[in-house]
Amino acid sequence: MKIFFLVLARDRKYVAEKIKELEGLNVPYLIVCGERMKHPRIIYRAPRGKYDAINFGAKLIPKDVDIVVMNDVDTKIHNFSIALQHFKDEKADLLFATEFVREGPQSLFFRLFNPIRRVIPLAASGELMLIKRDLLESVLPLKPCKAEDTYILFKALQLRRHVVFCEDCFAETERTRTAKEEEIYKRRTVGGIYQALSYSNPPISIKLFYALLPLLSPLLFVFGEKGYSWMKGILLGFIDYLRGDRSGIWQPSA
Repeated sequence: MKIFFLVLARDRKYVAEKIKELEGLNVPYLIVCGERMKHPRIIYRAPRGKYDAINFGAKLIPKDVDIVVMNDVDTKIHNFSIALQHFKDEKADLLFATEFVREGPQSLFFRLFNPIRRVIPLAASGELMLIKRDLLESVLPLKPCKAEDTYILFKALQLRRHVVFCEDCFAETERTRTAKEEEIYKRRTVGGIYQALSYSNPPISIKLFYALLPLLSPLLFVFGEKGYSWMKGILLGFIDYLRGDRSGIWQPSA
């Protein structure tokens, strides 16, 4: 079982740390970076969204690779061997690991959202995703989408492939720190998820959840300022989609 890391980086920040981590894991890798850097395993691609970086980088993956590991540059991977074991024990086709956030609104969000994802895979985490080569090739090229990770998840579910949500292996990262930042983040991701739904045909339970989400979002008020930011971001993301936003990169609107 041969693996290959495809790392996505908007710029050079965190690249040196990621190279050190991957070489410590002794794994082959390629970094698609939006800033030019001199390194044999870094390839430049002007930032056009992560979906574009995946489309571009996937063409450069060696032909003998069995599992592609997509990883964001601003993460630290924990317990990677557990993720690989799922492909041996459970015959997984796609695995997405949870995020681990120490501070900010996202810390509470994942404590609430992960129990739901154990039952229904409503959204993927692109910080660390492992996918069989043949499945990746079957979903490429990705259309412009601001939630490319969930887009890939929904396509895998549509194709009835075996999907695993892994919490024992996780990607440590930093996210939003204020309610306003959280609102903007939620707006981008939720708008992207509705894009992903329009490009795919996941199980009815997922479609029903997102059909009801705008109506149910006021219930998040119970979580105070954080809940308000989630509700507002959800509604704004849904409105962006209804207005026809199909871009693959976040462009703040009025």
